[in-house]
Amino acid sequence: MLRITSIEEYHSEYKKSIDNPEQFWAEKAEQFYWQKKWDEVLRWNFDEPKIEWFVGGKLNITENCLDRHLPTRANQIAYYWEPNNPNEKAIELTYQQLYEQVCKFSNVLKNNDAKKGDRICIYMPMIPELTIAVLACARIGAIHSVVFGGFSATSLSGRIQDCDCNIVITSDGGYRGAKDIPMKQVVDEALELCPSVKKVVVVERTKTPITMLEGRDIFWSNEMQNASVNCPAEIMDAEDFLFILYTSGSTGKPKGVVHTCGGYMVYTHYSFQNVFQYNEGEVYWCTADIGWITGHSYIVYAPLLAGATSVIFEGVPTYPNAGRFWEIIDKYNVNIFYTAPTAIRALEAAGVDFVKPYKLNSLRILGSVGEPINEEAWNWYNEHIGKYNCPIVDTWWQTETGGILISPLAGITKTKPCFATLPLPGIQPVLVDEKGNEIKGNGVEGNLCVKFPWPSIIRTTYGDNERCKQNYFATYPNLYFTGDGCKRDDDGYYRITGRVDDVMNISGHRIGTAEVESAINMHIDIVESAVVGYQHDIKGQGIYAYVICVNKQKDVEMLRKEILAEVTKTIGAIAKPDKIQIVSGLPKTRSGKIMRRILRKVAEGELHNLGDISTLLDPSVVEEIKLGVIK
Repeated sequence: MLRITSIEEYHSEYKKSIDNPEQFWAEKAEQFYWQKKWDEVLRWNFDEPKIEWFVGGKLNITENCLDRHLPTRANQIAYYWEPNNPNEKAIELTYQQLYEQVCKFSNVLKNNDAKKGDRICIYMPMIPELTIAVLACARIGAIHSVVFGGFSATSLSGRIQDCDCNIVITSDGGYRGAKDIPMKQVVDEALELCPSVKKVVVVERTKTPITMLEGRDIFWSNEMQNASVNCPAEIMDAEDFLFILYTSGSTGKPKGVVHTCGGYMVYTHYSFQNVFQYNEGEVYWCTADIGWITGHSYIVYAPLLAGATSVIFEGVPTYPNAGRFWEIIDKYNVNIFYTAPTAIRALEAAGVDFVKPYKLNSLRILGSVGEPINEEAWNWYNEHIGKYNCPIVDTWWQTETGGILISPLAGITKTKPCFATLPLPGIQPVLVDEKGNEIKGNGVEGNLCVKFPWPSIIRTTYGDNERCKQNYFATYPNLYFTGDGCKRDDDGYYRITGRVDDVMNISGHRIGTAEVESAINMHIDIVESAVVGYQHDIKGQGIYAYVICVNKQKDVEMLRKEILAEVTKTIGAIAKPDKIQIVSGLPKTRSGKIMRRILRKVAEGELHNLGDISTLLDPSVVEEIKLGVIK
């Protein structure tokens, strides 16, 4: 059974998936085209860790996304592309056209010496060429590493260096709301530190004047003119790397999360079909950026595997006004709409007058992704967008999980605001206490782990398997640790309560405190800083920075501006602190550890409930911080 159609079927399928996982997932994998079928469904241990699905199987994911659909879907729209400017012409790409573009660009890559196993960095705006580039890499067996277009040159160069990319695909610039983003300029700056890069392919999007380095830089359009439309797919092993996606962790250096071809394909497709209950002919729109895992899994791969028609949007929800999302839904008769709580809260704040002009009567299902959705936003979404008529799937998952792990199945699982509800078949969540003891029963709270692998689980962190082990598998033996706290209520429903490590969730983007602190500390006048997340009405979490400045004569407002500029330069604008408090010291234990618990409470305004501070090296620091807290 591919798609569950009732809650009784869900419970039956879930039981099968736990009783015999190998048989369960083998059945789900059967529908795809394999060059060679697997010899063994699963080998795994969480000690090394080493996890292999569909061992010995041979395939190419793009044959399953494109080639196998051509006999029946050649003229079906694969993507509607909606530009940032509503007055610019939109683009439609059929499955046949997408297939041809992917084959041509695959040959462009090969003509520029790309080969199986190479790492190729993609740094682009949300234009059709981004999807084409991703699929072309997969078709020739190159490993794509997409970097979100909002990251700085420093962040970009670090990611290119970490996986030793030899090609970068970018554009002259990008449009994002009222802003023009100088993407090629950022790439040029990044590549000053990246000798591994031999070629840069540039799409002309904004016609921004750019510098083209002879022998290295080439234009997409010139290369595509003479490229052949015939490109047989490279045969890949099920466990060959498909892509690397960098995620910010609780230590400074981002981690290159690795996903592989076979298991990722099987799981993302299965989760898409069941969570969204996609029907033939429907129009699906995920508003994420392809630079994040949501875009990889639920804009590129899963919808194409399912033969779906999708919308890709270049812009932002509030440009040229806060009715843009609703206008696009009506324009394309979108049936399934998947967005982030941040966007919902921002549009809620703009008011219902921006919603009223639109019918929204094509909508059947609403989705939420990136962070737990708060009840007020859930209710607004339900009332004003869904008209009390569209189930909301509040999905929980991570870059490392590859696909959605806990979520209602649309129209099947009874929903409850703020709850991700139940695990998908094949997912075995457990709650544990600090010592790793399982907390059984309902009406409990603990740290969320998973005790058995699913097909799209992280395989390693690129070039450093020990780091993968320490981050995800060492905290609690024989468990994958998500880093999230979680409640399980009396109905057995799961509610994610937030990170339990030093990772903040800013507008659905995971940003490590250490990464932001490292950027702040680059400022010549800063000796030390500590960063925490605090509740933010729109972003979910905002960034609160406590900084120690050695220059006592420094103008405070000037210092704040310089810190923001430093963070933007080092990481990108998404990591800019919302509040910066200058302090003379930080609350530390006698062993030198910063007590972030105290700083979080101060940032949240809980000034009279700080707990025991007697173990601090200098408790008076806390009083000073409380007095200077930024409201």
